[in-house]
Amino acid sequence: MSPTLVILAAGLGSRYGGLKQLDPLGPHGETILDYSIYDADRAGFKSMVFIIRQDFAEAFQARLKYNPVVRQGLDVRLVMQDLRDLPDNFRPPAGREKPWGTAHAIWSTRKTVDHPFAVVNADDFYGADAFRKLAEFLRNSPPRATDFALVGYRLGQTLSEHGTVARGVCQVDAEGNLASIVEQTSLAPDPAGGATGKKPDGTSIHFPADTIVSMNCWALTPGIFPQLENHFVTFLRARGSDSKSECYLPGVIGQMLAAKKARVKVLTTEARWCGVTYQADKPGVQAALKALHEAGEYPGRLVG
Repeated sequence: MSPTLVILAAGLGSRYGGLKQLDPLGPHGETILDYSIYDADRAGFKSMVFIIRQDFAEAFQARLKYNPVVRQGLDVRLVMQDLRDLPDNFRPPAGREKPWGTAHAIWSTRKTVDHPFAVVNADDFYGADAFRKLAEFLRNSPPRATDFALVGYRLGQTLSEHGTVARGVCQVDAEGNLASIVEQTSLAPDPAGGATGKKPDGTSIHFPADTIVSMNCWALTPGIFPQLENHFVTFLRARGSDSKSECYLPGVIGQMLAAKKARVKVLTTEARWCGVTYQADKPGVQAALKALHEAGEYPGRLVG
């Protein structure tokens, strides 16, 4: 059985000011999602599950038809991240429009995904190496239900020149396993290539450029679903009335690690991540993608 790729494509892109998932950034109108589909397909992923929202489902499906890999018979399934799809008879607060976050998004696939799978964001360019590492792990990983993997990036390869970013900062043990993951918000680049953030007490903390961070590039198993539900129920009881609160996948996995309920292998890549957190990031990403085509990493055209 070929591995399955789950692609998180339901985000609002509030800082970017639009749907990054459908924004053409490549030299021939390619979206970042087109590159992920291409890289995943050549790594051996022949089944893909896209988590989207109902309000742009029609536009999303129309855009997929331009992708040759999809047209050639890729097994594609769509899962709607529905605000009302909640455990324990919870109900969303009145006026809520924002999705519940990545933990809820993955939990939304519980009826669709029944074997080990990888997870990536639709609006992040990960590079071919990430998909090769994910596919290899899923083919060769032990059968234990809570053996996961994370593709880790160097912090200095993931920053924006145009504003702060949030990253999951990883501690990796001597055996290459994830010891902890802590979400750091408002990370600002510094002249040395690293970044400066804030501790909970408001004081500054510096992270060197080679710090390993998560870009939401995971290999998981269905064993994650009960943990996601338990964590999400706790989250809803505490913050479910907040119209903008989100429940994140790294928080769930961090709690599982602390309770010794999971093992996560860190698969470090030296690839440079590309993404458009802000509109001002767009020209740099366009130039990077164009250069990859010119270098022969990608064929002349990925869509059309």
